[in-house]
Amino acid sequence: MSDLKRTLGDAVAAAFAEIGIPAELGRVTPSDRPDLADFQCNGALAGAKAARKPPREIAQAVVEKLSGHPALASIEIAGLGFINMRASAQALAQRANEIAADPRKGAAEVEPPRRVIVDYAGPNVAKPMHVGHLRASIIGEAVKRIYRFRGDTVLGDAHFGDWGFQMGLLITAAMDEIPFVRALMERLVEAPRGFSAEDERRVLAELEGYITLADLDRMYPQAAARAKTDEAYRDRARKATAELQNGRFGYRLLWRHFVIVSRVALEREFHALGVDFDLWKGESDADPLIPGMVAELEAKGLLVEDQGARVVHVAGPGETRKKKLDDGSVVVVPSPDPLLVVSSEGSAMYGTTDLATILDRRRTFDPDLILYCVDQRQAEHFEQVFRAAALAGYADRKGLEHIGFGTMNGPDGKPFKTREGGVLKLHDLIEMARDKARERLREAGLGAELSDEEFQETAHKVAVAALKFADLSNYRGTSYVFDLDRFTTFEGKTGPYLLYQAVRIKSVLRRAESEKVQPGRITVREPAERDLVLLLDAFDAALTEAYDKKAPNFVAEHVYKLAQAFSKFYAACPIMGAEDETLRASRLRLARATLDQLELGLDLLGIETPDRM
Repeated sequence: MSDLKRTLGDAVAAAFAEIGIPAELGRVTPSDRPDLADFQCNGALAGAKAARKPPREIAQAVVEKLSGHPALASIEIAGLGFINMRASAQALAQRANEIAADPRKGAAEVEPPRRVIVDYAGPNVAKPMHVGHLRASIIGEAVKRIYRFRGDTVLGDAHFGDWGFQMGLLITAAMDEIPFVRALMERLVEAPRGFSAEDERRVLAELEGYITLADLDRMYPQAAARAKTDEAYRDRARKATAELQNGRFGYRLLWRHFVIVSRVALEREFHALGVDFDLWKGESDADPLIPGMVAELEAKGLLVEDQGARVVHVAGPGETRKKKLDDGSVVVVPSPDPLLVVSSEGSAMYGTTDLATILDRRRTFDPDLILYCVDQRQAEHFEQVFRAAALAGYADRKGLEHIGFGTMNGPDGKPFKTREGGVLKLHDLIEMARDKARERLREAGLGAELSDEEFQETAHKVAVAALKFADLSNYRGTSYVFDLDRFTTFEGKTGPYLLYQAVRIKSVLRRAESEKVQPGRITVREPAERDLVLLLDAFDAALTEAYDKKAPNFVAEHVYKLAQAFSKFYAACPIMGAEDETLRASRLRLARATLDQLELGLDLLGIETPDRM
């Protein structure tokens, strides 16, 4: 089952080949003048030079070959040799019925499927998520869903920040502030001799009563600030970090408690946002691999001394690269710096852990592709890590990709901050959106017939749709201005508008069911029906673009146009009030197909629709 663009593209390519013009020039695209045609082909202009013929002569030969094609109502030449095509009502109806019957709603699967890991969100122990985590979470989740729907085997990994100096800071702060913790750590110095699994569970349960997420949230910034000015405190935290990483039992138990408390809260907030992970692997999972990896890099001759540190040179001598500046200009700069693997103090670095994580993923999952959904400002870091991984033989360079994104900005064009100038916590942002969604629903007179529980659930879905669609409707590489008032309106290009259109269709379908009206075979008569079917047909192309470019905005744009096309169809073509039973059944089936594809597209973006408003 092919979409109309592919069907016509194959026919036009064959016609080009028959007249001696390369078939690849017969590329068909949606028309940029929908008032004149549904599809167009500009290949005659490119083929004219090679064939040494006027482009209109080539176009005329193609038109003659395609005259009478069942998928075409008309095919004409415009301008210098542009070929304009309008699909036949028969072809549109056939395609609409195929989509209506297709569990995938007109979308094909990728061939061949791949094994993919999407690394996104990057939450940390003891650090509540802030607004900076929003884009990574939303974009990464959508990419994961799109790749999985296309047929790939996909794992989403939160890549939990649960290791390093921050853990030493927390251990030191907890021991200083909480006498029970200090006494426990002293008592467990000799463990685990004689210490059972049941003893571990009991200690973790006791710690739960003494250290909460609120405590971690308070202690960490205080400890981090103190370490900057208090050298003795910083040394104690470094020592605690080293003892933790060397396996000190009491510290490992305390660390496990930090991880458990943080993860429970993070999973709750992620789930509320419609974001869920297959893996919660952290930096700690890669840590055991580092000594062996360092030895292997040394054995391969990749690890070299550099001012007391040990690095991997990731580029050849004299290599340069082009870099795009913020103003859009391009300059030539030196190749990426070497990847710092072991510091002059003997510590593993941030890039070391990332390199070990690639090694771990190869051994445990053997992915064809790893996508890193991380802020665009980390591009150079990932270039270093990816090159080092390729040199070490841990991954094919083409199988590692950083899908960077811009920032969510305030009205001043700078990264979004609170009115006090601080970083807004993600929990607070979601609650702001919920409050605004409740306000918008009441302003629009929506949800009055819902119970309070249903109203609150609907408000949450509206809030999440507002936040996600505002982000995903932009290309991920661009920045955008956060405007909650605009994002939550039920008019224009917003998530709430899409939910409203879905609920409108559901209302029609409920009425049809109550009146025992059955959907039937789709026929296409009116212009609004044509436009709606053409949008349904374009789903596979939008999904393909989103997949190839790792850019969910193509799906977001499609569902918005689909909702617009349904709104025009709804106004121009009565469904339950259609003039005869056959037409009513056809339009009802078309409405059902639209809802199915709309909800599927929204689900790929991580947006759930309510049943009523």
